[in-house]
Amino acid sequence: MSDYNAEDVRNIALVGHAGSGKTTLVEALLASAGAIAEPGSVTKGTTVCDYDDMEKELRHSLDVGITGFSAHGKHINLLDTPGYPDFLGRTLSVLNAVETAAIVVNAENGIEPLTQRAWKAADNRNLCRIIIVNRIDAAGVDLAGLTEQLRETFGAECLPINLPAEGGQRVIDCFFNPAGDSTDFSSVAEAHGQIIDQVVEVDEALMEVYLEQGSELKPEQLHDPFEEALRESHLVPICFCSAETGAGIPELMEILVRLMPNPAEGNPPPFMKGEGANLKPVSVEPDPSKHAIAHVFKIINDPFRGKIGIFRVHQGRITPNSQLLIGDARKPFKVTHLYRVHGKELIEADEGVPGDILAVSRVDDIHFDAVLHDSHEEDHFHLRSIECPLPLFGLAITVAKRGDEQKLNDALHKLESEDPCFHIEHNAAANETVMRGLGEVHLKVLLRRLSEQFHVEVETRPPSIPYRETITAKAEGHHRHKKQTGGAGQFGEVYLRIEPREQGSGFEFADETVGGCIPNQFIPSIEKGVRQVLEEGALAGYPMDDVRVAVYDGKSHPVDSKDIAFATAGKKAFIEAVLKAKPAILEPIVKIRITAPDSNMGDLAGDLSGRRGRINGSEAKSRGRILIEGEAPLAELEGYESRLKSITGGEGTYSIELSHYAPVPANVQKQLADAYQRAGDD
Repeated sequence: MSDYNAEDVRNIALVGHAGSGKTTLVEALLASAGAIAEPGSVTKGTTVCDYDDMEKELRHSLDVGITGFSAHGKHINLLDTPGYPDFLGRTLSVLNAVETAAIVVNAENGIEPLTQRAWKAADNRNLCRIIIVNRIDAAGVDLAGLTEQLRETFGAECLPINLPAEGGQRVIDCFFNPAGDSTDFSSVAEAHGQIIDQVVEVDEALMEVYLEQGSELKPEQLHDPFEEALRESHLVPICFCSAETGAGIPELMEILVRLMPNPAEGNPPPFMKGEGANLKPVSVEPDPSKHAIAHVFKIINDPFRGKIGIFRVHQGRITPNSQLLIGDARKPFKVTHLYRVHGKELIEADEGVPGDILAVSRVDDIHFDAVLHDSHEEDHFHLRSIECPLPLFGLAITVAKRGDEQKLNDALHKLESEDPCFHIEHNAAANETVMRGLGEVHLKVLLRRLSEQFHVEVETRPPSIPYRETITAKAEGHHRHKKQTGGAGQFGEVYLRIEPREQGSGFEFADETVGGCIPNQFIPSIEKGVRQVLEEGALAGYPMDDVRVAVYDGKSHPVDSKDIAFATAGKKAFIEAVLKAKPAILEPIVKIRITAPDSNMGDLAGDLSGRRGRINGSEAKSRGRILIEGEAPLAELEGYESRLKSITGGEGTYSIELSHYAPVPANVQKQLADAYQRAGDD
């Protein structure tokens, strides 16, 4: 039996930009709770969560680290997420496993790009939030100014719950014991009053008591409205600490234990049931007496333990010997071993209660985002998916050694199963396999894993750009397919209209024939022919989208009409119409965020302009750095990392995400169309 229940569990994801000190903070909390003898060091590679050789070498988290400990009668699960933009997908994937997102901010660097993206993702998931300002003892930090900046950026509901003192050497509690000493800025009385005022606003009855008692409310009176304020994002506590020195760690521990929500107090997970138009929200409760329901948020392919699925229990109990179904599978699997996760260690567990984070191994069918359950009543349950950024960085890969093709294919699919932002594409037209991720570091790490873990050597080159085709005007097309081969012939005649649709609205096919000019059984064949052109392209061999096609007339033959005849007629009629409809080739335009020394602003602006890009804005950051936001065609960013390092002396970083598709310049369209035509002639 578990030695705690669901009310005792706290699930917290530490999110924030690289270098904010999340992993060191985990070490400090583990040591404070007595879970480890002393804090490990990122520099020495001795931390619990950064155990991979590449993480030790780079001194940055590359994947989510998971650990847990008990403190003051509560069980706390900490999820240490990577702060590189390249691994944002792995960070986002854990948000469905927690009630609380702890936004960790480096006091020296202030609010950085990934801090804001993590905040937005946590807000979209409706998580309770807390802001942890780390490294408060660094020389020259302006904590008062940073606090105001946090409130300006994330809202006035962000309020200090404790305050630094003695130049960041100590932290003074402002909530539980509001009779504190002098602080580095503001005062204990002011911070306490702001927190109380914010909390009582969500509870009218308590507001009346507060007006009668003044500020003499006890923490016990404030607990329920405090949780409600967190759920409604009416309050986001700001707390201060130094993970390196331990300043503020006891105060942070008390906040996590006493104030952060348990599974019943957080906002409920967004479970849905059904498929497509029949999708409906369903209630899943942290009740151990109900059917077991869990969600898989992380997959690890371990060379020794096989496939490991890490999941969060949302309802019911799970034990060794439990029979669990995966999604709508008919046959359950038996839980032979149940584990708790502590960094790289898997520790045998006797039971999992709602809120627990556990793992099973050697279950081949388990997969990322799967819902595990023990009753067919929960078939077709899903958690609402978290939107991950589209992987745009690509490398075309081939095996270096002939005969390793299947080995490479198996390795790529294992890597893809672990990472929601790593995709494999097979471009038949270009005869290439492309691996796509969120950045060059992302792909370099995966290439190294291919070599070191899966023992597959590959050769790489830049991939083809994922252009698209569309039309910009209305047009009509017609084709009569007639073929006589000696026996039964082939006959089909099709008239159709096409028109452009709004970007992103996709393909629409309509049957507008009247009088049975084309028998109903041949309409799907016409659509099949049209869809073949959508996949292969009509102008330059790229997929086509955002087109409406309406078949309005045609002819058939009682003997010679066949599916293949109408598919061919539909295809050629569509191609004729497309070539009349002012076709356009579209290219992906990406948002680009560049962080660099402010002295490089002019050179970076000029370089981006030379790549058909533009700057939309810039923002001064701390320590003489600047954040530049702009747009550029993806095709123009090949080799940009090397160019950025050259301009900034190795100090610049950047990230991209898809913004939209836009027509390529006329000369580029002609080059692409001519190349496609020449390839067809060959």
